[in-house]
Amino acid sequence: MKKTYVFILSFGLLLGFSVIDSAEAKAKSYTNCTELNKDYKGGVSQSSSSKNKGGKTKYKPFVSKELYNANKSKDRDKDGIACER
Repeated sequence: MKKTYVFILSFGLLLGFSVIDSAEAKAKSYTNCTELNKDYKGGVSQSSSSKNKGGKTKYKPFVSKELYNANKSKDRDKDGIACER
């Protein structure tokens, strides 16, 4: 009985780690800011503590480190927020 629990727990942990890896791999890279802003109106932020260096923004950015890293080239002012508006 104890071996069964250990097996089920081990299988669950392995399955959980594979789901985490696939979620990181699914960070979509957009070709331009217009496409990114269709899905994320305020852009994508690297962290919740990132501050906008530019002017006022209309929308709050979506926070996702993986998504930001996939679209890092679209952060022209290098403030940690890609395609902010």
